[in-house]
Amino acid sequence: MNRLARETSTYLLQHAGNPVDWYPWGPEALGRARDQDTPIFLSVGYSSCHWCHVMEHDSFENAEIAEFMNANFVNIKVDREERPDIDDIYQRACQMATGQGGWPLSVFLTPGQEPFHVGTFYPSSSSYGRPGFGSILRQLAQAWRESPADVRRAASKFSAGLAPPAPQPAPVSVSILDEAALNLLQMADPVNGGFGSAPKFPNSACVSFLLAYSKSPRFSGFAAKTLGRMARGGVFDHVGGGFHRYSTDARWLVPHFEKMLYDNALIPVSYAEAYRATGDPAHLETMSRTLDFVLREMRSPEGGFYSALDADSEEGEGLYYTWTKKEALGALGRSPESEAFCAYYDITDGGNWEGRTVLCASSGAGRAAAHAGVGADRMPGILADGRAALLRERSNRPRPGLDGKSITSWNALAISALAAGYRVSLERRYLEAAEACAGFVRDRMIEGGRLLRIRAGGASKIHGYLDDHAFYGCALLDLFEASPSMERLEGARSMADAVLDGFWDGRALFMTSDIHESLVSRPASVHDLSLPSGSSAAASLFLRLYHLLQEKKYLDACEKILKAHGAQAAENPFAFGNMLNVMSAYLRGVTEITVMDGGTGLASAVWRRHLPGAVAVRVPSAEALDGLAGVPFFEGKEFSQPRAYVCRDRSCSPPVDSAGRLGELLG
Repeated sequence: MNRLARETSTYLLQHAGNPVDWYPWGPEALGRARDQDTPIFLSVGYSSCHWCHVMEHDSFENAEIAEFMNANFVNIKVDREERPDIDDIYQRACQMATGQGGWPLSVFLTPGQEPFHVGTFYPSSSSYGRPGFGSILRQLAQAWRESPADVRRAASKFSAGLAPPAPQPAPVSVSILDEAALNLLQMADPVNGGFGSAPKFPNSACVSFLLAYSKSPRFSGFAAKTLGRMARGGVFDHVGGGFHRYSTDARWLVPHFEKMLYDNALIPVSYAEAYRATGDPAHLETMSRTLDFVLREMRSPEGGFYSALDADSEEGEGLYYTWTKKEALGALGRSPESEAFCAYYDITDGGNWEGRTVLCASSGAGRAAAHAGVGADRMPGILADGRAALLRERSNRPRPGLDGKSITSWNALAISALAAGYRVSLERRYLEAAEACAGFVRDRMIEGGRLLRIRAGGASKIHGYLDDHAFYGCALLDLFEASPSMERLEGARSMADAVLDGFWDGRALFMTSDIHESLVSRPASVHDLSLPSGSSAAASLFLRLYHLLQEKKYLDACEKILKAHGAQAAENPFAFGNMLNVMSAYLRGVTEITVMDGGTGLASAVWRRHLPGAVAVRVPSAEALDGLAGVPFFEGKEFSQPRAYVCRDRSCSPPVDSAGRLGELLG
């Protein structure tokens, strides 16, 4: 066992038995490199990364390669989910050097942490069209032995380009939204939905932006089409619910089978929005089945949520999720109903992936019913019963690995998703789970007044990054809208103030605060990719807090963030989807809605309407308003009986007490 055996990260523990003399990132490893003037090999990955597992098996479990690594390098393993700052810096280096990034990230550093060779996956010997890892090791060790000064000079020159560019403020206007929407449609796949070709990722922020963009129904129509194709494809787990990481093809058919908490928190929010925008119950069903998966398989006994399920199980990648027809009929039994189920989900003798079937809803219910000779009206029950039968059978298979750590920012996204699920479905179990998770963060992830990032092995550690603070602040506001309390509002305010105090230099936001470790560069959090950026989430937090508290410092900060990134968002909207959503709310003007429904359905009339960017607070009773005294959002509003107020530009409508009249006001 090496030093990683003392860590709590699932990913680091996966490598604790390697013959490589791994160190975690920290003073011991960095000090040894500096004191012995030895270069560093840095390997960054995460527990559910398939190619990380392959490189471990090919290279890090190879005794000969490990011996050479130990003799010539200080070898450091980093879990990118624990240390996104380290990952961000060296991913940028990889993109600068090779034009692309990814995991595993393989970086060779000087003892001063400056990169001099960067790549991703290397096979142990030359294959896959890539040089062998053993050959790379020998070449770089020789270069360091023979020409260390040359290596240092090249690394220093290269590192100078790692600093994030200074923001170039520009006016924010509706033209940015127009240009961004058109550019997104130019990237769109008109046949299958989504953006680009294979591999295809579910960029939920861009989908939400197009749903809200109102210049033409072709934009919102494309967004709804994308969500429909995703929900019918194999990227959605039809048996257990939830979404896999991405599709390896353009049709959303064959996924990369890992499941991440953040995907299954971000995506259901888009389905909730699509249900509000279209009224299509299929979107509501997809949202609910995704949230139910999260509650069933990713919830910890403490009330928080785990990070990820691996793509691999003991049987191999994807085998946990796929079926032969013989296996499916063994679980379903042989009957016309089973044949209808198989026809609907494309379960055939030959399969659709490596002789097996990734379930996808490729056939309409009517056609599947006709194929099997059953009544079309029976199909909803047949499909539900069949999915339950396969889920029971699947539970007997070796399960994919679970990354049991909890990450504050990802838990915050789960809170927001559950709060959205409650608002659109009125299912209290979603609200209760969101409240429990918020309690988990409050009780387990805050120590000495500081927000922490990671909880694993019963311990919490690592100062929270920008996204942890911004996402958690937004999550508390989502809960506040559903069930307001001063504790939630003050919690969101404290997160916003921590961002302004520790991450903001007056012009831009950094991923790390002034109490984090100083690295070779201070990374910024700008792009909305797999997750929203910390910058866009902070802008959203500031904008919403301004409308609740009327404190101008929050509006000023939001405006500066939007001005810093508006031009980039127009030109490259795929990387700024969430920033565009905040910008859209800012330019449109935030609608402020306050409701006490008393069973009249007023809240549902608001929550089931597509109102992008609105701040809509449901006050459960007149007594609850007493605890919110002094909050500017509620000033001048009286709730002795069920009623609603709609305000725009600090001007409020007279109170209304019917859902019909409220709908007219919301227009």
